[in-house]
Amino acid sequence: MNLVAGAIGGNAAGKATPTFDLGTLGNTISGLVGGGVLGQLIPLVLPALSTAMQGGNFSVGSILTNLIGGGAGGAILTAIIGAVKNKAA
Repeated sequence: MNLVAGAIGGNAAGKATPTFDLGTLGNTISGLVGGGVLGQLIPLVLPALSTAMQGGNFSVGSILTNLIGGGAGGAILTAIIGAVKNKAA
């Protein structure tokens, strides 16, 4: 879930801001990585979410939190990589 949301977030960030655009493949890869990383950090930061997932009380709110976190992570990492790439050019 986090990886898909990250890929979508990465592509959205790249296309929304041409200065951060890494191309479709670059946006997707950075989005996958960003979504995966932030998706792993969310349960550490929000222990209630982690407890709900382990206890079997996985709700729609938990799914939305993962999707939003993954998408945000993908968008953030794509923007950072795009900014660094443009600064180096």
